[in-house]
This record gives sequence, C-alpha cells and structure tokens, in this order.
Amino acid sequence: MSSPSPQPGPARSAQPEFAVRGAVDLSALNRPQAPPPGEPGGAPEAGGFVVDVSEANFEQLVRDSSTYPVVMLIWIPTDQANAELGVTLGRLADEYGGRFLLGRVDAQAYPQVAAAFQVQGVPTVVAVLQGQPLPLFQGAAEEQQIRGVLDQVLAAAEQNGVKGRVPGAAPVADEVEAEELPPLSPLHQEAYDAIERDDLDAAVAAYEKALRQDPKDSDATAGLAQVRLMQRTRDADLAAARKAAADAPSDVDAALAVADLDMLGGKVDDAFARLLDLLPGADADDKEKLRVRLLELFELAGTGDPRVSKARKRLAISLY
Repeated sequence: MSSPSPQPGPARSAQPEFAVRGAVDLSALNRPQAPPPGEPGGAPEAGGFVVDVSEANFEQLVRDSSTYPVVMLIWIPTDQANAELGVTLGRLADEYGGRFLLGRVDAQAYPQVAAAFQVQGVPTVVAVLQGQPLPLFQGAAEEQQIRGVLDQVLAAAEQNGVKGRVPGAAPVADEVEAEELPPLSPLHQEAYDAIERDDLDAAVAAYEKALRQDPKDSDATAGLAQVRLMQRTRDADLAAARKAAADAPSDVDAALAVADLDMLGGKVDDAFARLLDLLPGADADDKEKLRVRLLELFELAGTGDPRVSKARKRLAISLY
C-alpha cells in the first residue's frame, strides 16, 4: 500500500475538512474490466455494513463519522483491480461486525464526491473520523496489510471517543467478553493519557522515563516508536514527500519521510526496502540514521513479523 495513514492520536478538530480541488485523475486506468457490483465476478452489492456513497448521503455519512468510523473506498466498480479491493474491504466490513462502515464512492458516477478526498487515482481508501478525512492507502494491498490499517483506524477512533457501532451491529454485550486486562503501570498510563489529550511530547517523555527505569520494557519501546512516528507524520503531505524522494533518490531524509508514511499505511515491505536500498552507498552518518529508523520500524511491525526477520538479516549484511 502507498499511504499516509490514520494518525493514532486524538483528532484536532471535529469540523469537516473536505474541499473539492478538481477532478480525480483516472487516465491511468486501462486494466481488465469486471462486471458491475452484484453480478457474478464483480464486487458484492451494497448492504449490511457497506453503503454506496452519492451526493445525497455524503454529508450524512460525514456526520455519522462522529459516532462510528467510516472508511471510504474511492473506486471504479467495473475496474478489475478496484473490484478485487472492494470485495476484500466488503468482507472485512462484515467480519468486523459494524465497528466501521464501508462507504464506496464511484469516482466516475460522483466525481465531485471523489474529488472532495483530494485523491490522485483509484482505488484509494480514506478513513473519516469526526468529520476529518484521514488518507490510508492508494492501490491494491494484501488483506493482512489492510487489517493492520483498519486496526489503526479503530485505535484512533477509540482515542478520539468515536466508540459507537454502525446501526444493526450486534451489541457489545452480546459478544464474548474479553479477559479483563491488568491496569497500566503509572508511566504507561501517563503516556496513554498524554496521547489522549494530543500531547505527544509528554507521551514520548513518559515512555523514555519508563525505559530508563526498565530498558527491557518492550511495551514502552513499541509505544515510543509509535508516538515518534505519529510526531513525524502528523503534518506530512504524501504527494510532496513522494515527489521529494523521487527528485532526490539518494536523499536519506526524503527516504525516511516516505518510509514513515508507507509504514503508517501498512506497506511494510516498501518502507523497509526503501531504507535498506540506501544503506550500501550511504556515509557513516546516514547509515546510522537509517539503522536507527529501521529499528524503530521493526518495533512497529512487531519482532515476530517474518518481514522483520528478513529485513534484519539484510540490515546486518549491509552494516557489517
């Protein structure tokens, strides 16, 4: 996936921030076609936790995003690649049981609605929380990666107080009751509270203090990596970051910025590869920058992730 992604901290405004800035560029779409939704071989028809978005219901869905998360798929339903992503997202919407609503925007039928998300092509997936669009990813993606992005959206929604469910979802009380988790340690609670009030500097300080007290605190290490990523990407512009990296392919700082955005969007392999590719030709200072950032990204992906194991081996070879 290629993506800016959900900012896991609290939203900074409850007001909609949509603006039409021209039509979506669909000129690159010259791929195999799929039947319309509802026909054999095509994406499923809307229903359940999937709705088709039009100019008539768009504003209501934006308002509903203050109650429950809304995930928008901007697509061309009869394009095969778009349809495949629509099938995956529809299945996940049902599996998540109303924890988010999937809205599908036909970019050809409703170009003004699609343009409100400022996308550059389709398919593109954008979350909406409390009226704010949060770009997730553009293009095809593996289901496992999509799940990771959706989990980040739901975590961001929880932190922003968006805890409702789509009408028709099973009540939480009817679900299997989760095992009660132990209370957070004081410093972890301090970091969590800081994230809730959107004070990321305080969250970093709390996690750093926790690690000084216990350098083996893996939860603090992972939390610190996540908050630092939130800080670095808070005001990032994906298009500008990608252009800077394309214009200067050997610029380590530009590569770091894009790798962060790829990581947030669940495009883990791309994030790792972008930085690892620069290591052989980098000087000592840049190698250290790349090494430190890769270790942080490894923490975010999870040390048990096979992609991390593979990237660690390549990092070791490049450094030594």
